[in-house]
Amino acid sequence: MNTAQKGVAAYLLIAFGLAWLLWEMTLMIGPSADEPLFQLAILPGAIAPAIAAIVVRRWVTREGFADAGLRLNRHRWRYYLTALCLPLLVVSVIVLLAVTLGISDPDFSLGRALWQLGPPGTVAPPLPDGIFGLVAIQSLITAIVATPILLGEEFGWRGYLQVRLLGDRPLLAAISTGIIWSLWHLPLNLRGYNFPDHPVFGVLVFTVSAIMLSIIFGWLRTKTSSIWSASLGHSATNAIGGSLTLLLFIGAPNWIFVSYVGILGWIPLGILCVWIMMTRQLNGEVLKSSSASRFCS
Repeated sequence: MNTAQKGVAAYLLIAFGLAWLLWEMTLMIGPSADEPLFQLAILPGAIAPAIAAIVVRRWVTREGFADAGLRLNRHRWRYYLTALCLPLLVVSVIVLLAVTLGISDPDFSLGRALWQLGPPGTVAPPLPDGIFGLVAIQSLITAIVATPILLGEEFGWRGYLQVRLLGDRPLLAAISTGIIWSLWHLPLNLRGYNFPDHPVFGVLVFTVSAIMLSIIFGWLRTKTSSIWSASLGHSATNAIGGSLTLLLFIGAPNWIFVSYVGILGWIPLGILCVWIMMTRQLNGEVLKSSSASRFCS
C-alpha cells in the first residue's frame, strides 16, 4: 500500500468512525430522527469528513493543502450561480411532474406545512398570499450563509476523496465517491432520516441521488478549481431543494418520489449528469499533483 492509498484508507476510517460514533450517541440520547432539532444535533458528525481530510493531509500523507481548492475563483462566477440556483429548477420539475402524473399534491399556501410542523393541537393562522415566494428567497439567502457549514463535508468528499480515487477516471471516481458518501449516511437513513416510510428502500433511492450529486458537485469543483462551489451547491441542495420540497409536500403522499433526493428528482439531476458525462466535463481534474498520480485503482 503506497502513501496515497494509506491516505484514502485513513480518511475513510476517520470520516466514517467519527461521524458514526457521534450520530449513534445522538440517536441514543435524543432527539429522534423525526424531530426538527435532530438536524442541529447531527451537525458535529457532519464535519467528520473535513477533520479526516485535515488529519490525512497534515499528518498521514503530509501532502499539505496546496490542491485543496480553498480559494474562491471569482472569474468562474457562473458556476457558483449555477450551484445556487440549480435546486430551484429541480424543485420546479419535481412539482410539475408530481402534479402532472398525479403522484402528490404540493401546497403553495404552506398551511399544511405550518400545521404539520407546528406544536400539536395549535391552529395555524392564515398565511399571506405569496408566502411561498418569500420562503424561496429566504432559502436562497440561507444557502449562501450556510455554505461554510457544508464545507465540513465537501472539503472531505470532493476536496480530498473524489480526487484521490481513480485519478485518471474522474467519472468512475465520482460514482464511487457517491456510493461511499451514501454509505456514510447509513446510520441516519436506516433510521428513516430521509425517507421515514421507506428506510430500507430509501437507502437505495438515496444512493442513486448521491451518485448524481457527486457528479454535479465534482463538476462544480473541477470547473472552478475551488471547493467553495461544491460547498455552495451542497448548501443549496439542503437549504433550497430539501427545505422547499419538505414545505410543499409534507403530509402529502409519496414522499419517496417528491423529496429532493427522491425518484422524481432523478430526472432533472440525471439530465445534467448525462450532459456532464457526454461532454466530458469531469475530464482534466484540477487537483492532479505529484501525489495524485499515485491514486489507488
